Amino acid sequence: MAASMDVGLKRELEAKVHAGERLTREDGIALYESDDLAWLGGLAHEVRTRKNGDAVHFNVNRHLNMTNVCTASCAYCSFQRKPGEKDAYTMRIEEAVRLAKAMENENLTELHIVNGLHPTLPWRYYPRSLKALKEALPEVSLKAFTATEIHHFETISGLTASEILDELIDAGLESLTGGGAEIFDWEVRQHIVDHRTHWEDWSRIHRLAHEKGLKTPCTMLYGHIEEPRHRVDHVLRLRELQDETGGFQVFIPLRYQHDFVDMQDGKVRNKLQARTTMASGAEALKTFAVSRLLFDNVPHVKVFWVMHGVQTAQLALQHGADDMDGSVVEYKITHDADNYGTPNKLTRDDLLDLIRDAGFRPVERNTRYETIREYPGPDPERREAPQPMRV
Repeated sequence: MAASMDVGLKRELEAKVHAGERLTREDGIALYESDDLAWLGGLAHEVRTRKNGDAVHFNVNRHLNMTNVCTASCAYCSFQRKPGEKDAYTMRIEEAVRLAKAMENENLTELHIVNGLHPTLPWRYYPRSLKALKEALPEVSLKAFTATEIHHFETISGLTASEILDELIDAGLESLTGGGAEIFDWEVRQHIVDHRTHWEDWSRIHRLAHEKGLKTPCTMLYGHIEEPRHRVDHVLRLRELQDETGGFQVFIPLRYQHDFVDMQDGKVRNKLQARTTMASGAEALKTFAVSRLLFDNVPHVKVFWVMHGVQTAQLALQHGADDMDGSVVEYKITHDADNYGTPNKLTRDDLLDLIRDAGFRPVERNTRYETIREYPGPDPERREAPQPMRV
């Protein structure tokens, strides 16, 4: 339960943040125990401003889920389907290319590809998919596959993760995705994850990717059965790996979703929701703030607007986040669960308006966080123009 923090401890934590000192596990737990969200947000905003100024990054991307057939039945997941279920699907490679090509005229810069762990699709399907997509859209970066998928590919191919990554990179892979992380602590993980990719293999695969020159994102699924100490542990594991490799570009807190849509077909695939409540907006903002303060060696913190709602995403920009993700277009993994009104797609103009409306300066980026174009911020002549929190 959040409570007022001892004044002495508050001043001590402020001093550490102002001085750029690394926060400890105990500091992280103490921050989560604070009920002063404005204070937490101010500290996190100071750090995000130190790293990224008044910029908010975004890209024009398309999420592509080529199959929802999955051997796993993770407790939180509404996306997975078993072979033979009426809404199970697997795309032909030509269909994936057609969907990707549909956004070609919108100056698409990234395809974000995540799939279920399909029990019978051959390994060759995956590099062939990337090769076909890259041939069709040579200027578009391919961010594809979670560490869990790479681990699955090891099983079905007999190849090592190193060999798999080499082949995928040859086919056009530019980055892994950050999924499959959820919460690493086994105390929680054993109750939520139904596959065999845990911290040891997840970190092994991202370490390999970083050694091969890939930059990757990392994630945390929060707001289910975990406690704040598990979130702190999760971030500190990633921080330690980042000390070693420097390969993480961005940290993405993902808000756990209840299973609303699937209840319409009589199947509640989310096995956690009977004993969970989704994180409130205030809890989401606190998670962004504490994550930004703890994860001192990752350049960016992203708010995935699909999972948080547009207004909470804008507020997260005042609580440590500096990236709004992108246009997305179709994100089945969340939209197969939630029904609280996030759109399937935001256009470039939508994102520019949202970022300026929150008081920030939009910066369009590519997958490697290289600047494509900088845009003007809010009009300073407008009296009602919003401004970022002062630090």
